[in-house]
Amino acid sequence: MTDTTSPIVLVAPRQRWWARTLAIISIVGLGAIGVASLVPSEVIARTENARLDEQQPAPYARVPASAESVNERVVYGDLPDDVEVYETDGDFFFVTISQPPQSVLSWLVGKPDPVVDMLTEEGRNGTRTATQNRQIALQQMRTATQEAQYLALTAAGYDPTLELGAVVVQDILCREESEDGFECAEEFPAAAVLEPADTILEVDGTPIETIEDLSSELEGAEPGDTIEMKIDRAGSDTSVVEVELSSDPTDPDRTIIGFVPFDSRTVDLPFDVSIDTAAVGGPSAGAAFTLALIDELTEGDLTGGRDIAVTGTIRLDGTIGPIGGLEQKVNTVRQHGVEVFLIPAEQYELSDPDPDHPDDGVCRWECLNDAGHGEVVLIPVATLDDALEVLETLGGDPIVL
Repeated sequence: MTDTTSPIVLVAPRQRWWARTLAIISIVGLGAIGVASLVPSEVIARTENARLDEQQPAPYARVPASAESVNERVVYGDLPDDVEVYETDGDFFFVTISQPPQSVLSWLVGKPDPVVDMLTEEGRNGTRTATQNRQIALQQMRTATQEAQYLALTAAGYDPTLELGAVVVQDILCREESEDGFECAEEFPAAAVLEPADTILEVDGTPIETIEDLSSELEGAEPGDTIEMKIDRAGSDTSVVEVELSSDPTDPDRTIIGFVPFDSRTVDLPFDVSIDTAAVGGPSAGAAFTLALIDELTEGDLTGGRDIAVTGTIRLDGTIGPIGGLEQKVNTVRQHGVEVFLIPAEQYELSDPDPDHPDDGVCRWECLNDAGHGEVVLIPVATLDDALEVLETLGGDPIVL
């Protein structure tokens, strides 16, 4: 009988020592990674608070998020016979960023990346709470969709009208700033009882539905008078507060409460159309919404058959305003493979690609004809008319009414 038993191989003591050492190092390394993923970044990460000119803990980061088709979010109800929705070959994309909490691990991984912008608590939320910011961002998105609908339907030849909306507190005014301009040295009395995102429901028992209603209730009032206000605050029940009125520092004869209201106007449309914004907040998608609606409600194709990303607030006069997180948005657009990005003209100079990194995949309007596949071309637009002219230059159709 043949003995087929495998020979026993003895491992030298030195080899066993190295194996144990490597195993221990691996276990310790995995443990360290696990701990680093759980410990908040603010334990070691620091970034500058520009207002206070000092380094502070950085628990958050501004990072790229998504580029999504506006066209896929437009929803139409039952349309009149004389209203037609046209198919488009290209889509308009709106772009988002996020500001999530960071761990020590995510901070270490993202630290070398220039599009990861670490934020202090104030850098993320300002002087408001996270809940207040969320409510305000959602209100800004609602306002952006309303303005987009008004401008788009007007451009498409329809006749929408605007109506004043609820009175929502956007910011509490400061009566007197500190000498360095970084702090509020004296607040209006309203700051003691009102907060950003509060909705004013009644004044002295009179229902308040619009800013005009509020102005009417203040007629004849004098600085120092007290009014009773019923307010609705997110996350709590309605409440009644007493507010001492003040004089306007710029016009002592004018009596004010001491806050800036939202532009919460709503648009009355000749037919049912809406934009599903889901949980997305902020005003920066206004220009993208407007162009997508115009494209679907007019003949031809504004995009010339290509996908186009757009960012920028839009006002009722058609001007396109600045947005935050531009660097992160450019990176987002590039990651999603959209090669043309319309951005606010006043931020165009800020978007100039780093001359020390010519191959970063981003170029300016002037390089359009030389841009390679996968390269994002940044194009400045100051108004809605500018955007329509740019789209026509890119091969899109002019508006046909």
